Amino acid sequence: MSKTSAPPPVGSSADGGPGAPGLSHGLKQRHLSMIALGGVIGAGLFVGSGAGIAQAGPSIIIAYTLSGLLVMLVMRMLGELSAANPASGTFSVHAGRAIGPWAGFASGWIYWFLLCVVVGLEGIGAAKIMTGWLPGTPEWMWVAVFTAVFTAANLAAVRNFGEFEFWFAALKVAAIALFLGIGLLAITGVLPDTDAPGLANLTGEGGFLPNGAEGLVFGLLASVFAYGGLETVTIAAAESEHPVQGVARAVRTAMWRIAIFYVGSMAVVVTLVPWDDPQVTEQGPYVATLDHLGIPGAAQIMNVVIFVALLSAMNANIYAASRMSRSLVVRGQGPQALGRTRNGVPWMAVLVSSGFGFLCVLLSYWRPDDIFMWLLNMIGAIILVVWFFIAVSQLILRRRTEREAPEKLVVRMWLFPWLTYVALAGMVTVFVLMAREPETRTQLYYSGALTLTLCLVGYARQLRASRRTTADLSDV
Repeated sequence: MSKTSAPPPVGSSADGGPGAPGLSHGLKQRHLSMIALGGVIGAGLFVGSGAGIAQAGPSIIIAYTLSGLLVMLVMRMLGELSAANPASGTFSVHAGRAIGPWAGFASGWIYWFLLCVVVGLEGIGAAKIMTGWLPGTPEWMWVAVFTAVFTAANLAAVRNFGEFEFWFAALKVAAIALFLGIGLLAITGVLPDTDAPGLANLTGEGGFLPNGAEGLVFGLLASVFAYGGLETVTIAAAESEHPVQGVARAVRTAMWRIAIFYVGSMAVVVTLVPWDDPQVTEQGPYVATLDHLGIPGAAQIMNVVIFVALLSAMNANIYAASRMSRSLVVRGQGPQALGRTRNGVPWMAVLVSSGFGFLCVLLSYWRPDDIFMWLLNMIGAIILVVWFFIAVSQLILRRRTEREAPEKLVVRMWLFPWLTYVALAGMVTVFVLMAREPETRTQLYYSGALTLTLCLVGYARQLRASRRTTADLSDV
């Protein structure tokens, strides 16, 4: 297909979309709505945000606001692309159409790699909680149990994935809403036996920027990577009853979800608890806040919520990895065996994706200091690379679609092309900041090396396919 051709029809099998052979439409609108709602609430918010607070102090609110604005722009761009052309390969399909097959190959496989490694990491996190509840049981056994359960759920039917995510997301949303409600009552002095803190924690202990600009930069980097997971809804939309409407609705609610769940949570935490309280990093900001307010059983309550968030991420990542790899196979960019489907499920892709994730877990025990650390470093900046592909693809495809099929622009990027340029500039800024910080520089280099390798492999495949096509035409 020429890079200047019109976008393929929605649902075309050529792009790995919902019309591709084998995929079902088992996800209902309620599944998609809750996946969109809970997709941005992960363990990174519940636990990982503590490290950002410890460095940035109260200015973590600014860090999450800035990274949240970037994420909203990325979500809007991805929504525009996916509503115009729903596909289970989502941004990989769009990159292939906009930039070239090599870009679709590289962005798709690097994202698959990220998802599989994260499956293992989320499994390890959930297993640590289980061994805390049941001391003496081996962590690897629990990871194996979780992997088996979600592999079976994803093998059975796509609606099973949808049901798991529906209830997981409902619990996460309810927990965040309850936390915010309690926090607001405490801040206003309405909560019994609690004095309103006023601005003491925001301006005391070193002020709003206790570690200066460097602390804010660290908080910004930590917050950017807490937003991973927003892509899943565009993957799931391809198997929903109404793909276009589902994506459009999810994108339009992204702004208030990010503002309430992330920025709102950080504001509540740093208003109620001193930013340098060691419990913020040791127990996590949510547990530290509830303990500070004297809420009984706070640690165990939040452990249950974090446990659910980890399991939700495992389930979603197995699903997304299997669909991404299958989409690549449909486009001739992966081993054909991964494309095998049964009852609307790419069963081989599910097995390989979950199996690779479990292999990463075993490597964390067998080779923790070399191979496993390489894996962790390689995934460090991948989500930013994916966002970069999304922005460049949207910049190219928006103009092409306006020219050839404007009726497909159900969702439109705001102030195009200026906000797309702003988003690209924001991503470049984050890359530069990562290169400046010793803690993130290694991750940037490893992720960059993996991306470059896949781009070169993809380009070599593209040249070989082009030569083969030319040779076939010359024989006619």
